Amino acid sequence: MFCSSHRGPAGTCRKKKEARLYVCGITPYDATHLGHAATYVAFDVLQRLWLDAGIEVTYVQNTTDVDDPLLERAAATGVDWRELATSQIDLFRSDMEHLRVLPPAHYIGAVESIPEVVEAVTALVDSGCAYTLDNGDVYYRVSSEVEPPFGSVSHLTRAEMLPVFAERGGDPETPGKEDPLDPLLWRAARPGEPEWDGGRLGPGRPGWHIECAVIAQRYAGLPLTVQGGGSDLAFPHHEMGAAHAESLTGRPFAEAYMHVGMVGYEGEKMSKSKGNLVIVSRLVEQGADPMAIRAVLLSHHYRSDWMYVDGLLEDATARLEAWRAAAHAGTDKEEAEELVAELRAVLADDLDTPAALDLLDNWADESDDGDSDPEGTRLVIDAVDALLGIDLR
Repeated sequence: MFCSSHRGPAGTCRKKKEARLYVCGITPYDATHLGHAATYVAFDVLQRLWLDAGIEVTYVQNTTDVDDPLLERAAATGVDWRELATSQIDLFRSDMEHLRVLPPAHYIGAVESIPEVVEAVTALVDSGCAYTLDNGDVYYRVSSEVEPPFGSVSHLTRAEMLPVFAERGGDPETPGKEDPLDPLLWRAARPGEPEWDGGRLGPGRPGWHIECAVIAQRYAGLPLTVQGGGSDLAFPHHEMGAAHAESLTGRPFAEAYMHVGMVGYEGEKMSKSKGNLVIVSRLVEQGADPMAIRAVLLSHHYRSDWMYVDGLLEDATARLEAWRAAAHAGTDKEEAEELVAELRAVLADDLDTPAALDLLDNWADESDDGDSDPEGTRLVIDAVDALLGIDLR
């Protein structure tokens, strides 16, 4: 649900030679699971495809390093919330390095962006797009006129929004709010919670959605070429963030939205709250080849919801071994050029990574140990690395 063109993200900036990509990052209170990894690997392929096309990419990712789930986990485990956040951010970055995910140009935390958040929330209050409750909490008015209109990101009706809002961090029952859907912009200080100087807002800390609106505007620039994240972020997070940014700037937040499907395990969506997690770092510790993990993720289209089962990693390991054997056997240069052209074509068609892996299977099946051109072999290895992030060496 992110692009009017069936050819997907590659087509969103083909004529411009520059792209601004913003992907919502983690709340660092637990280790990276395959659902997280699927999201960041998908956007990694998008960035790789753009870079291969000679497009200059500004990629920004936030980290929600102060929020209720983090504070609750820190309290439950007796760990300082800052130490917990730092340790999990370090682990996340290590996991991304294992999976050969190209890092964003900017990793920006919510905490370091608080001065800009305070400035933005104050501006929203002054413009009438936000209001303050008696307890000092500041809320955004979803009735504010923005272009495109509120609801354009998720395409949900109001009746559909209300239960989703409650399930995904919203507080529709809070007394004093003008509209149950109004999201929190600034949470006034509470005893025992971290707080920062909010100027005229009073001491407190940011709400969730405003941080992405502020960070994207400052570090990537608006409009974004693509705003991305998991499909569970379409509402309320992306809807609210876009409304905040549009109220602040008077222009659309993003040209396109790209949402990655959910990964499940043991019959349910993989999530920290359910505890049904397959942790990337644990798989690596158990001896899994990170490239096989990446192959598992790429074997599903980014928009698809899918279930992880243990046999998928074994299958991916076998495929990886066959590809590496084919790379070792060598490839004729003409065949290599044809394969690379086909890889680019299927990836340009809405990032069809399953089709790309099928092409590699066919190439491996047809390879032999006969005479080959070292230049062709190098071309295939470099292209698979550059486009899919898979190391066949």
